[in-house]
Amino acid sequence: MFMFAKILFHQEFSVTMTVQEAFSHSMHQVQSLYDSREAAAIANLLIEHITGLSRIDRVIYNNKPLEADQQARLESCIQQLLAHRPLQYVIEESWFYGMQFYVNEHVLIPRPETEELVQWVLEEQPVTPHATIIDIGTGSGCIPISIQKNWPAAKVYAIDVSEDALAVAQRNADKLQASVQFIGQDILQPGAMDQLPQFDIIVSNPPYIKEQESADMQAHVLQYEPALALFVPDTDPLLFYRTIAELGKEKLQPNGKLFFEINEAHGEDTMQLMRSLGYKNVILRQDIFGKDRMVCGML
Repeated sequence: MFMFAKILFHQEFSVTMTVQEAFSHSMHQVQSLYDSREAAAIANLLIEHITGLSRIDRVIYNNKPLEADQQARLESCIQQLLAHRPLQYVIEESWFYGMQFYVNEHVLIPRPETEELVQWVLEEQPVTPHATIIDIGTGSGCIPISIQKNWPAAKVYAIDVSEDALAVAQRNADKLQASVQFIGQDILQPGAMDQLPQFDIIVSNPPYIKEQESADMQAHVLQYEPALALFVPDTDPLLFYRTIAELGKEKLQPNGKLFFEINEAHGEDTMQLMRSLGYKNVILRQDIFGKDRMVCGML
């Protein structure tokens, strides 16, 4: 199929395409994988990435011809999309909390639901303006960077077991001029946070998808997003929540808070776990899609 698409590309566009032709062609190609609305959104982002022209700019410059290198990059991007590679990895960027983050296949693509987790944490700013905060399992760094940029008086740390992920996170912090201290550490190992200070807030979006759920997941997630950041054993779906909640008992200040993004199937289980460990005022919130997605508790 992909070879046919490549041949078709050369047959249709052996001469230079205009911006509008490039958009139409991109949309037509990815409609084999996505519905019309999503295909249009992907084509818009792809053409903006290739040309640097916003959607409004393209109304004016729709007949502007693509340069040769732009057309070659477009063909390459389309072939990657047809191989189910997510657009964010193809263009190496993803928007989160109003900022553009660099992403690659060493980190999860930031999700809109996680923006809601960040917003919930930021609601604590008037209460504890000079808070010390840590994000556990930081990936691209989207959570701690977004918190620090919107809470400049906070001292923000972030942990991840993957050195490749930490390199991405540090690149984003440098690009966005965010003061976050990144640490390579496996929180499943004893003493993982012994050398760190006490915190007012711990936040985490840990791996929470059970291995058995992979059968229902989309190909672009399974083939390209890092399994290390996605999956937990079927036999212990609360592994990271329990570990982090127990660490919180050691590292949270009095009245400190723990925020989790959770598997929608384990909202009540996570709340019960936190209460059993001594957390109080445990609250469950739903995301924009009406799914149980976030839990917060206080020590």
